[in-house]
Amino acid sequence: MPHNAFFAGTFDLTSLVFGSFVLFFAGLLIYLRREDRREGYPLEDDVTGRTEALGGLFFTAQPKSFILDGGRATVLKPNSARDSRDIAADRTSAAPGSPLKPRGDGMTAGIGPGAFAQRARAPDMMSHGGPKIVPLRVATDFSIAKGDADPRGMSVTGADGVVAGVVGDVWVDKAEVMIRYLEVKLSATAQSVLLPMTMAVIHKGRGVVKVDAILASQFAGVPKLSSPNQITLDEEERVVAYYGGGYLYATPARLEPLI
Repeated sequence: MPHNAFFAGTFDLTSLVFGSFVLFFAGLLIYLRREDRREGYPLEDDVTGRTEALGGLFFTAQPKSFILDGGRATVLKPNSARDSRDIAADRTSAAPGSPLKPRGDGMTAGIGPGAFAQRARAPDMMSHGGPKIVPLRVATDFSIAKGDADPRGMSVTGADGVVAGVVGDVWVDKAEVMIRYLEVKLSATAQSVLLPMTMAVIHKGRGVVKVDAILASQFAGVPKLSSPNQITLDEEERVVAYYGGGYLYATPARLEPLI
């Protein structure tokens, strides 16, 4: 190695580069561990519910303000705010990691496949303004593609094969240009509820929309919307969670082992 590559004794340019990399990488790890603790912390003891220690200087992010979509508000994270929902469930055992057993209707308990997050009570917005997910009666510049099945007017059946209602409208995501929900007008109450498109199967030839997540009678329990022509982020969570919960709690048989 050339003489001018040595700084002092055995400390040379290679040692400097390697030492700099080690310091940079250690700093990166500390930064990432601090940043990934902005939400969901501090942790709580699984049995007692006591709040655990934050983790010290190297593992605790400093509070930072984030501007929400559209600049409508700001939120400070971390803020040590805990989930305030009253979950209608009880622990099956005192041992850490024990599953929860719902009290009453498991589809509305907010646990298991029916769990949901607390999101903003405002609709997801387009970049230029206006709700992103709306029914076709509002999004008049959208239509069902020629040749595709138009589910409007089709009967909707539950997992028991019973007709729950009729598709009254289709809700589209204007940004992604796809169907997000079907609006079902219930036969029993004449009220309308949303059905996630991902949990529906359209049988074009039979003119039927099949749903295997819930029974026909359980459509009445689908969370209702605060506005007939838009859905908030919080309502999306609850609607999808209700159908998700049905895959485990819709019938007693679904709680039993598969084999």
